[in-house]
Amino acid sequence: FSLEENIALARQFLLENFVSRGMVVDFAVHQPDREDGGIPNPHFHVLCPIRPIEQDGKWGLKQRRVYELDEDDNRIRDQNGEFVFNAVPTTDWGSPETLEYWRQTWAELCNAKFAEKELDVRIDHRSYERQGVEFLPTVHEGATVRAMEKKGIRTEKGEFNRWIKATNAVIRDIKKKITLLFDWIAEAKAELAKPQTPDLVSLLNAYYTQRKAGAYSQKGKISNLKEMNETFNYLRANGIYTLEDLESHVNEHSSTTESLKKTLDGQTARMKAIKQLYDSSAAFQNLKSVYDGLQKIKFEKPRAKYKAEHEAELIQFYAARRKLTGEFPDGKVDMKKLSDEYDELEQAHETTYGEFKAVRDDLHRLWKVKSCVDTAARFNERTEEQKLQNRPQTRQK
Repeated sequence: FSLEENIALARQFLLENFVSRGMVVDFAVHQPDREDGGIPNPHFHVLCPIRPIEQDGKWGLKQRRVYELDEDDNRIRDQNGEFVFNAVPTTDWGSPETLEYWRQTWAELCNAKFAEKELDVRIDHRSYERQGVEFLPTVHEGATVRAMEKKGIRTEKGEFNRWIKATNAVIRDIKKKITLLFDWIAEAKAELAKPQTPDLVSLLNAYYTQRKAGAYSQKGKISNLKEMNETFNYLRANGIYTLEDLESHVNEHSSTTESLKKTLDGQTARMKAIKQLYDSSAAFQNLKSVYDGLQKIKFEKPRAKYKAEHEAELIQFYAARRKLTGEFPDGKVDMKKLSDEYDELEQAHETTYGEFKAVRDDLHRLWKVKSCVDTAARFNERTEEQKLQNRPQTRQK
């Protein structure tokens, strides 16, 4: 895609989904990391108010008050004597459902353009979890973190994402090996079901006998003997004597992988939640003075004016307070407890990650067994074909 095509696609999306609803939109194109070694990441930033504009060009109301009424339809007052009300948005522009619709529309628009250009690539607006993709999601790093990482400064978010990517790589490798081993076992069992076909142990014996015959040096013979002993000791230690035993062993690894994945999902989700609580605590402390200033104002008009002037800060403060209250209902925020829990989760991850690596290493050994069996089977097939070719032909009378 050229820059002009990218801008045209962005403009089409914004006109059809934002401007058509009556929204004012300002967008800026951003093309970071274009120098050598950078990762191209063209994108655009959108700024649009969720407050509508009326026909006369003046700002409309972002939300309206719906007062709570008692059984006699009289307004209810709170402990401060003010009427209790709910703030109801005048548009759906800020709703999660609308955001989801926009995300889906953007994905469909991009995918249509990919198809038009016959590109074998598609994007999906859904999370890994909703797609059924069993990968751990990374966290958004942002421009500041990316700039620091680019300078060689390692950040918490960068470290967290490196950990996630390394874990996903191990999971991906394990699942790929398990799938391939299951496919091979099914094929091998079908072959072994045929008459006069050697079993697993016989094929491995044939493989190492062939290796031994092809080893010319004493060092090579010793190496082959050592490898053979290690392979048979491994199979004996794990009770693997037949393809059924091998299939059962791979099944155990598959179950173990799913169990470890669930454990990692829980650890990762909690670690992300703790990081969000760190941010909420910082926002709460930084903005509490703004909130305290509001509480000192008792009269309605100056109070409304103060709210309007500090709307963004108050919204952020209330959001941070809700997050902290959800974690600490008694109002006693214990950041040391969270820090200790995070450290424990990091150690638990190291343990889980080590278990993942052990499964992967074991699967690599099973893959080596598969390679040996395949080589021996091919050798046996060639031997049988040569026997048939060398067999004397019976002359017909």
